[in-house]
Formats: sequence, structure tokens, C-alpha cells
Amino acid sequence: MAQMKVSDIRAMSPDQMEDAVLNLKKERFNLRFQRATGQLENTSRLKETRRDIARIKTIAAEQRAKKK
Repeated sequence: MAQMKVSDIRAMSPDQMEDAVLNLKKERFNLRFQRATGQLENTSRLKETRRDIARIKTIAAEQRAKKK
């Protein structure tokens, strides 16, 4: 799975953003276990998921700030 695009994230509703963050956190958790057991093949995926989570949270914070 490639990085999430900013335009795709901005099109999401706040609930969809929360769901996406939750799914990415679950994926990151599974990836960390795979790394610990030596089963992780694509190590860059850990970095991508971490950055996707940060990207979604940043855009959500921007949108909340605009509403105020």
C-alpha cells in the first residue's frame, strides 16, 4: 500500500479520519510484531504507516482549527 495522498485525506470526514488512524495503528502494531519475530519483509512500511498517521492527524487538526 502506498502513502496516503493529502487530497484523499482532505476529502475524508472526521469520522473517516478517525477510522483510518485506528486501522493504521493496528497495522503498525502488526508490523512491529512481524519485525520482532523476523517475519517483516518490507521494513519501510513501518515508516510509511507512522507518517500516514501523522499526516491524517495534522490535517484533522487543521480542519478543527478552521472551524473555530
